[in-house]
Amino acid sequence: MLVAVIVGCEIGFWVLLVAGLVARYPLRRPRLGAALLVCVPLVDLVLLAAAALDLRRGATADTTHGLAAAYLGFSVAFGHSMIRWADQRFAHRFAGGPPPVRPPRHGWARARHEWREWAKGLLGWAVACALLGAAIAFVGDAERTRALWDFARALTIALVIWLVAFPVWETIFPRRPRR
Repeated sequence: MLVAVIVGCEIGFWVLLVAGLVARYPLRRPRLGAALLVCVPLVDLVLLAAAALDLRRGATADTTHGLAAAYLGFSVAFGHSMIRWADQRFAHRFAGGPPPVRPPRHGWARARHEWREWAKGLLGWAVACALLGAAIAFVGDAERTRALWDFARALTIALVIWLVAFPVWETIFPRRPRR
């Protein structure tokens, strides 16, 4: 059941985002668009409630509960920038706005960009791990929450790989412009 809620929340996120932007630009209803965009974080609250309810009913935590925490954490960390990314494209396409801002392609500007993105990932990791820790404490049974510990460990490994592969690599070996 929780997998269906996660998928539904992901679909709900994009539906609300697109509906808000369509209302804002092609329909020229900025208030309605703003109201729909404000509702985007409510999708996260639905997912949090569903995961907590599932655990409260006695379910043994598994990867889907970890995925719910990761979805929430990374939605908190990247949600605003994803909305800004989509807003720039809609404004350019439907409202004559300036072309979307592209990330730097090389040099120290690219390295700074990678560090900023990784910092957002670190925030997402911290929120996800806090939610995982809260779920572990909420359940209070080490056997039923072993998968949550494993998920937190996997998230940590992924974050370290991201750190080395992107911001550290771009800092040590910055891309150079093509000639």
